[in-house]
Amino acid sequence: MATTTLTKVHNFSAGPGILPAEVLQKSAEACINFDNLNLSLLEISHRSKNYEKVMEEARATVKELFEVGNDYEVMYLGGGASLQFAMIPYNLMREGGSAAYVNTGVWASKAIKEAKIIGNTNVIASSEDKKFTYIPKGYVIPKDADYLHITSNNTIYGTQMKSFPKCDIPLVCDMSSDIFSRKVNAKDFSLIYAGAQKNMGPAGSTMVMVKKDVLGKTGRKMLSMLDYQVHIKGESMYNTPPVFPIYVTLLTMQWLKKNGGIAWIEKVNQQKADAIYNEIDRNSLFYGTVEKEDRSNMNVCFLLKKPELEPEFDKLWKSAEISGIRGHRDVGGYRASLYNALPLESVNVLVDVMKEFEKKFA
Repeated sequence: MATTTLTKVHNFSAGPGILPAEVLQKSAEACINFDNLNLSLLEISHRSKNYEKVMEEARATVKELFEVGNDYEVMYLGGGASLQFAMIPYNLMREGGSAAYVNTGVWASKAIKEAKIIGNTNVIASSEDKKFTYIPKGYVIPKDADYLHITSNNTIYGTQMKSFPKCDIPLVCDMSSDIFSRKVNAKDFSLIYAGAQKNMGPAGSTMVMVKKDVLGKTGRKMLSMLDYQVHIKGESMYNTPPVFPIYVTLLTMQWLKKNGGIAWIEKVNQQKADAIYNEIDRNSLFYGTVEKEDRSNMNVCFLLKKPELEPEFDKLWKSAEISGIRGHRDVGGYRASLYNALPLESVNVLVDVMKEFEKKFA
């Protein structure tokens, strides 16, 4: 298949987000002729040896990138991270037990809502009092809870946990928007999950990595499709999996490995974040929306000091072929998402636009 040349657009979309160009090319080729079968990936059986190899490697690569052993299992499931808001308490909260949650934004709030339906759910810390513009710290973790749930990065508000709580109970983390963007000690977590569409792959698949020893302790009779142990036994193919999204996710992880892995991308992501935050702090027309110590390296939220100038700024960034920087409706302003596949070049284009805007309107 010939390589398609696309007009360069600087894609800051918050999700579904940017994917590496070579991943898009390879996945497009697989839609026509997968694995030299002269068949499309979209039309072969998920039970074929060719696809079983994809699933096996996709599960193994997560463990490789997270540097964990066989005491962890990896699943690819449908339903987005939103289904995990229910599956996590269903699989980890004992009947008559409890769970602890830290509320750092919309998605954490949604997780709390679902957990409350399953059982006793305690919000032990929250940043809602200041519109989720900071990460709570110094809270007490109950030792009798079945698990503690946190959200590592808050896409809408632009906050990120720079360190994680140490606790004696299982630690569960929603890493949907910053998974594989920086080094973490995955062995500190009993469960990590992520909707793939922000930093790992396309929409349609959710990755769950769980430590096996936390499962099977709820005391409840489990519905098969909501039971992690059923999906583990079925090697993520108890039912027909989201075949194409998982394949593209594997290609994205292979791209990451080929270029130097998480250590490499962490440095690149820090360069991107430094470039735009330095400009926000320097520029007389912009300001950030969250506490500096809690600023996300993935989702940079900022506002204009003179909101009436938004139409003029919009003209400038659109003329520079920038896409996807409108802020979420709950925050307003602008949000530049710096996911792994976004090149530093794109950030520099946005910074140049911000400088030009200041020269014209300051």
